[in-house]
Amino acid sequence: MHRVVVTGVGGLTALGHDWPSIRSELKAGRTGIRYMPEWEEFKDLNTKLAGPVKAFDRPSGYGRKQTRSMGPVALMATIAADKALQDAGLREDPILTSGRAGVASGSSSGSIGATEAFARYLQTGKISGVTSNSYVQMMGHTAPVNIALFFRMTGRIIPTSSACTSGSHGVGYAMEAIRHGKQDMMIGGGAEELSSADAAVFDTLFATSTRNDAPETTPAPYDRDRDGLVVGEGAVNLVLESLEHAQARGANILAEVVGYGTNSDGTHITQPNAETMAVAMRLALEDADLHPDRVGYVSGHGTATDRGDIAETEATREIFGRAVPISSMKSYFGHTLGACGSLEAWLAIEMMREGWFAPTVNLHNVDERCADLDYITGDGREIDTEYVMSNNFAFGGINTSLIFRRWDG
Repeated sequence: MHRVVVTGVGGLTALGHDWPSIRSELKAGRTGIRYMPEWEEFKDLNTKLAGPVKAFDRPSGYGRKQTRSMGPVALMATIAADKALQDAGLREDPILTSGRAGVASGSSSGSIGATEAFARYLQTGKISGVTSNSYVQMMGHTAPVNIALFFRMTGRIIPTSSACTSGSHGVGYAMEAIRHGKQDMMIGGGAEELSSADAAVFDTLFATSTRNDAPETTPAPYDRDRDGLVVGEGAVNLVLESLEHAQARGANILAEVVGYGTNSDGTHITQPNAETMAVAMRLALEDADLHPDRVGYVSGHGTATDRGDIAETEATREIFGRAVPISSMKSYFGHTLGACGSLEAWLAIEMMREGWFAPTVNLHNVDERCADLDYITGDGREIDTEYVMSNNFAFGGINTSLIFRRWDG
């Protein structure tokens, strides 16, 4: 059994593409939620809000030949992986092609543009618009295979297309592959490209926010006056290594991944279950051999939906038995679906390293139906803690919990 550490992170988000930029926005209480005028053409879509990624430049070496198999989601995932490898000092390292380095990553689905091309073919019988790369761009595991192809990686590929737990599954399965000696290094994370179709999914469930004229006020996780979630987009990948490998090359270690728990509800495809959510957290604590009192902060899933917020907070209170500090990063980025697990894990690590934790923005009056927890509001909170937990829950009743330890050498 090998200890596993995080040595690099890379991301593309609605608030910026590096931690200093994101931190500045968090400190100012600014969100990435925007009104989407281009969605006005969809007359039956109630929400017109989203959290699009800030504009970014393609790095050198991302020409047509290198990216023709990538739709937007795979491109963002690959650039995030590139940034993470550079951050870890492994961009040109022979480990990538050694067979001892792999990818555990995913998204809710592939790129919508390629899917639309096939839909037009089925409607009209005309193949125009469908190319030899269309299927590769639309398939559920387009992100990890394109990452591996771009960096010529020959180790394990673990696709994690599990909706809102794609990113957390990616980090968790990457950790397990290293812990059990199957790989020395893994890229783990998730991605999601923005599409009105994602918003429509939640619209049909009456779960989206419709504050189209006041995007700065929503979403509002855990708040009694919340009116639903907002979809977002992004891509975040972490570089994980065995402690031995990282120390041997003198890597800068950001945190240690000490616990991972995942399970399924086995009850309802879309309605959360507090009991099995709690089991996932307990599994992570047992995996880390850690008492709940040692965890000083919980990064909540916090989608700003009634049933989700209530079930999650009930489960959290059951496990911790106290008002543990908690906040939701979705209040800033929206629900980034396949990216949220790795995005929120990244932010939890960075906030733990700094000793400052961002509040849930737009949380003014905690819903009395939510459990008794220490909801961080206002200007955030200074907390000196050695351990943080990051939780995510997905359609299909999939639950994940990750625990990170601050690295002090």
